[in-house]
Amino acid sequence: MATIFTKIINGEIPGTFVHQDEKCVAFLDVAPMTEGHVIVVPREEISHWIDADQDLLDHLMAVARNIGRAQKEALDCDRIGLMVVGYEVPHLHIHVLATNSMDDFDISDRAPMQTPEQLEGPAEKIRQALAKQS
Repeated sequence: MATIFTKIINGEIPGTFVHQDEKCVAFLDVAPMTEGHVIVVPREEISHWIDADQDLLDHLMAVARNIGRAQKEALDCDRIGLMVVGYEVPHLHIHVLATNSMDDFDISDRAPMQTPEQLEGPAEKIRQALAKQS
């Protein structure tokens, strides 16, 4: 059975994308921990990050770094943080977060579900900052 991330990638469920390529996608989390919370997800369904091949992991981290740089430019934050947890969805994903303190990493303190319209503002800021990197 396809994961929720595969359904987002395939367009069966809406997603607010900031990056797409042949290996992965990046979209805003619908229940963000911080403004502009992005999830980087490989197109291939891999349950655990240690099962991914090194080339894919390198690619995912490069995409996460570019998104983090864009978040740093576009959003008011002290640092960019990463999390790879994997309990919520059994599909490898990297959380990229604009952070101001360790409190921002409390996964139990998420915003309520956001609408695509609410996510579009932060997404557009990130897209514009990513476009400057090209």
